[in-house]
Amino acid sequence: MKKANSSAKSFSGQKTVYSVLFAISFAHLLNDMMQSVIPAVYPLLKEKFDFSFAQIGVITLVFQLTSSLLQPVAGLYADMHPRPYSLAAGMCFTLVGLLVLAVAPAFGYILVAVGLIGCGSSVFHPESSRVAQLASGGRKGLAQSIFQVGGNAGSAMGPLLAALVIIPFGQGSIGWFALTALLAIFVLVRIGNWYKRRLHIMARRPVSSIVAAAPPLPKSKIRMALFILGVLVFSKYFYIASMTNYFTFFLMDKFGVSVQESQYCLFAFLAASAAGTLFGGPLGDRIGRKYVIWGSILGAAPFTLLLPYTGLAMTIVLSVIIGLVISSAFSAILVYATDLMPDKVGMIAGVFFGLMFGLGGLGSAFFGWLADRTSIEFIFQISTLLPLLGIVAGFLPNIDKFVRTE
Repeated sequence: MKKANSSAKSFSGQKTVYSVLFAISFAHLLNDMMQSVIPAVYPLLKEKFDFSFAQIGVITLVFQLTSSLLQPVAGLYADMHPRPYSLAAGMCFTLVGLLVLAVAPAFGYILVAVGLIGCGSSVFHPESSRVAQLASGGRKGLAQSIFQVGGNAGSAMGPLLAALVIIPFGQGSIGWFALTALLAIFVLVRIGNWYKRRLHIMARRPVSSIVAAAPPLPKSKIRMALFILGVLVFSKYFYIASMTNYFTFFLMDKFGVSVQESQYCLFAFLAASAAGTLFGGPLGDRIGRKYVIWGSILGAAPFTLLLPYTGLAMTIVLSVIIGLVISSAFSAILVYATDLMPDKVGMIAGVFFGLMFGLGGLGSAFFGWLADRTSIEFIFQISTLLPLLGIVAGFLPNIDKFVRTE
């Protein structure tokens, strides 16, 4: 193998390497837990520095754009020149970003800090998705869900840790999360050792042993399918941006709950999202990814439409249901996309993770701008319509019959 792009493929007879999948999922948990500190401390930063909602949106925009714009480039480079220890190197950016955020005295320093954390994310997600597929043994949906559930669990832990640690002890306590970054670096070095051995084995395998192949679709249909997937990611992550970044403000504004109580409610939504993620990939392996994508996004619409118009208890219940339903889509979307282009796993993962982060950042900035001009309650009334775009999943081609798992 002189070209490393064949490393994205799986081999006949390879078993699912659960130890690697759980390790990369744990690293994903640590990575996304540290990232989720950023939106979790928005109420603290807003009060301390007297930020507007628009400034809160800009902070998220910088973080998400540094993640999204670099991820496809990092993924394409990983397809061509995989570097087993790039995951650990990327985590060093997150480590520095956390330390800067802990002592940042003004808006500009905060932007630098979140930008560094975003750079760490841009390296982590494409390469770690390649690792998950290499360890999948052909069960790509299951592998992606195991990997993804770690990230969602980490995202859910951010608000909880903010409520327990950062809110009581202030901005400086963010620095304690640097210990988490060091733990993540240690785990990623171990994963890098396995990844390096796997690349050596694959370099010695004949090309004829590779079974992964793109479905026999014309390029125009592949481009259209990727466009539809982009629309679905837009509907999902624009809506999630309103929940992740402004649900706490919505609860405080409408129901008068405290900052800590609102963080617990956000944790309930994010924890439900983590749980829902675990089912999407394996279910897609069984019944087809198209149907999981369709049911996940469009299926959340009835609950999102109700959420702005109910009492506090029902709002929390609906947020949990929404998290469970809508979160199952991304694993299926990503594996569906890599099935369309199986020799470009890193690039496709980078594009879709980048799209996820970028749309989340744009959504946060847009909803922050809109909230300053209207109200927090109004942006929730508008964002509830987004999951209705899930109907376009019906136009995706059925590729499962062309894709053979091992």
